[in-house]
Amino acid sequence: MSVSLIFKIAAVGILVSVLSQVLKHSGREEQAFLTSLAGLILVLIWIVPYIYDLFETMRNLFSL
Repeated sequence: MSVSLIFKIAAVGILVSVLSQVLKHSGREEQAFLTSLAGLILVLIWIVPYIYDLFETMRNLFSL
C-alpha cells in the first residue's frame, strides 16, 4: 500500500466533510447524506483490492 492512497483517503474525507456541512447548513440533508455515502463508496472501491490481497496472503501463508 502506498502513502499516496492514504493521502487520497484523507483528501476525500476532508472534502466530504466540508461538503456535508455546507449542505446540512443550507437545509439539504438528503444531498449531504448522499455525498457522505458517495465518499464512503469511493474509498471502499480503493480499499477492497488491498483487503483481497491481504486475505489471499493469509490463505497462502496458512495453506488453506
